[in-house]
Amino acid sequence: MSADALASFGQFLANQTAPQRTILMVNWDAPEQVERLLERTVDPLPVDIERRSDPDRGENLVYLLEEGDVAATSTLEALQQAVLLVNTDLYATGLSGIEQYEAPAVLTELDEMRFTLRGYPASTREKLLLVVMSRFIEKRALEVGRGRLDVAFQELSRVHGEYGTGKVYERLADTDVDVHVYGVPDADPDIDGITVHRGETPAYRQSWVVVFRAPASEEPAALLAVETGANEWDAIWTYDRERVRRLGATIESKF
Repeated sequence: MSADALASFGQFLANQTAPQRTILMVNWDAPEQVERLLERTVDPLPVDIERRSDPDRGENLVYLLEEGDVAATSTLEALQQAVLLVNTDLYATGLSGIEQYEAPAVLTELDEMRFTLRGYPASTREKLLLVVMSRFIEKRALEVGRGRLDVAFQELSRVHGEYGTGKVYERLADTDVDVHVYGVPDADPDIDGITVHRGETPAYRQSWVVVFRAPASEEPAALLAVETGANEWDAIWTYDRERVRRLGATIESKF
């Protein structure tokens, strides 16, 4: 069944349609190195980055344009706190992304864009996108408090080995969300209220998945990343209800 899951994931990644998008920095007066950090963070995504001065707008604003129209806005401060001036350790060791920092809208709205990225040591920035989006979806599930959340960690030790991650899932266990975690059994997560799935197939070893199937009145979300090489990933996230449903069904039936 593992091969079936990976094949289904490949089809899911290939079946995507996104509008033409541009990240526009308006009245930017941040240091050049901060601009470089933004470029490196979004470099894996198929988006253009432009700069513009506009006397009618404030300073250090970042817009996401879709087909030329504004789809989302974030401040430089929000980007710095959540992404640009942090690393993955902030999310692994604390509750950032759940309580402290909001995921910037100019990043979260880059859905349905397939991209490839590299982890450390090839890149110190790119994998952070997956971490930020994972926390964003977990936070959505926590706030809604209902629905089903399926999360593939690759290694179950990450549930407790990363302090911040463990605390997030302890809080999720106290809600009415039906939480399922998947991974290679290198540890035994002991959290009442969470269903643990253990496996050692390629699907367990190569998949980073966070799927929140929300109630009909709430917005669902899903992140899928498949490891295609040594610390290299093929990834996408989506809010499309039918695509989220199909991805969740694949995990339930083929993992």
